[in-house]
Amino acid sequence: MPVFDYDPPERFVAGALGQPGARIFFLQARAEGRLTTVALEKLQVAALAGKLEELLDEVLRRSGGTAHVPAVAPADLADNAPLDQPITEDFRVGTMALAWDPDRDQVVIEAQEIIDEEDLEAPEPCMLRVHISAGAARAFSQRALKIVAQGRPPCPLCGQPLDAEGHICVRLNGYRGGEVAT
Repeated sequence: MPVFDYDPPERFVAGALGQPGARIFFLQARAEGRLTTVALEKLQVAALAGKLEELLDEVLRRSGGTAHVPAVAPADLADNAPLDQPITEDFRVGTMALAWDPDRDQVVIEAQEIIDEEDLEAPEPCMLRVHISAGAARAFSQRALKIVAQGRPPCPLCGQPLDAEGHICVRLNGYRGGEVAT
């Protein structure tokens, strides 16, 4: 299994390309002239950011506030630059895992390639493994949540994304919704 290991990366970010409703989401890690770009779903980006925040909050809580974990993202770690070029997908993410390394006060993020479980001759899946500080993890989460929020606005009734022409709203029993009286 090829492992793209970054311990630590010079840069680790989430990003998206395309217009809302047709965006493609990526994670990118860069260090020492290497660049790894993996594709994933919007919901995976949101879940990763949310779980990172939960993990860091739990580490802070269990330590009684003594852990080297900032409560918010340090301003000097904010990264608002676009994704690095060229954007060449190394693989598509299937599963992800998070861990806290207490010996190094770091978060370990693993993103494994999606595999076809029925293909018995498929090669071992690729993996992106990134070791980052708690501050870098907070900054990553802040950026990722901002990127996810830049999508289509949600329906005020069901929360599903609205297209320009609305959508079939489950709260309206299958009728087209999306217009809100003001």
